[in-house]
Amino acid sequence: MLEQITRLPIPYLSRFTILDLVDILIVGVFFYYFFLLIKDTRAVQILKGVGILLVLMLATYYLKLTTIHWILRYFLTAIAVAIPIVFQPELRRALGYLGRRGLFAAPFERMPKEAITQMVDEIVWASSILSQTKVGALIVIERDTGLEEFIETGTALGGKVSAKFLISIFQHNTPLHDGAVILRGDKIMAAGCYLPLSENVEFTSDKTIGSRHRAAIGLSEQTDALVVIISEETGFINFTRNGKLTRNLDADKLRKMLLALLMPPSEPPVSLFKQLRERKNSIEISKKKYEP
Repeated sequence: MLEQITRLPIPYLSRFTILDLVDILIVGVFFYYFFLLIKDTRAVQILKGVGILLVLMLATYYLKLTTIHWILRYFLTAIAVAIPIVFQPELRRALGYLGRRGLFAAPFERMPKEAITQMVDEIVWASSILSQTKVGALIVIERDTGLEEFIETGTALGGKVSAKFLISIFQHNTPLHDGAVILRGDKIMAAGCYLPLSENVEFTSDKTIGSRHRAAIGLSEQTDALVVIISEETGFINFTRNGKLTRNLDADKLRKMLLALLMPPSEPPVSLFKQLRERKNSIEISKKKYEP
């Protein structure tokens, strides 16, 4: 029996080509980035549930449980139709990710490092003053993903970023204090802007997170924007990026985080092929060095 199995032909393996290998690698890369995009989101739990239903459907098929198998089959069909609606935030984020880094450079890639440092210092100074006086604020920093649809919900300004300007906007009893300020490069594009609220259960069930924080998290879930939040109740400086909330920062930590995320790299990243070539050259040099 074993000899008969080992003698069976393998037609698919004999027709395996380089194009098939490239096809498999592309699919592998696709799934790798897909899992990176849904990591730490509700999509992971939904996919686990769908996987369990698929296993149950296969089990009912082999066990000849006709009624349960029929129910599960049509239930999974309904889920397949609902997936685009359930995964709407993740799909939006994925398409936005694919659209980034296009033909046009991000605002901070066109700015000199001195201008970025000065802008960050102005934001940190304003955040410190607002924190000390317990004045609530939302400061949004646009990056690769354009925020024009949210800018249009507010009042256009166009002034240069300065701590005094930001502090005056968020003072109580001023027309623009309610809402977010959106920055593009070193310009304040608009104030009093409305942001989408996060629907993540982790934050909606947390009674300590108000609508200001939910709006900041909601925007960071849909875009790559950075949002600085000043809590009106506690005066804490909070920060959100990619749907993650970092609480109770001091001025020094906030400055370091903003500079690390906004400052363009001093040198372009080295490609993998160049790294391998340099490693091969170093090995050859070391071999020649120790040859008798």
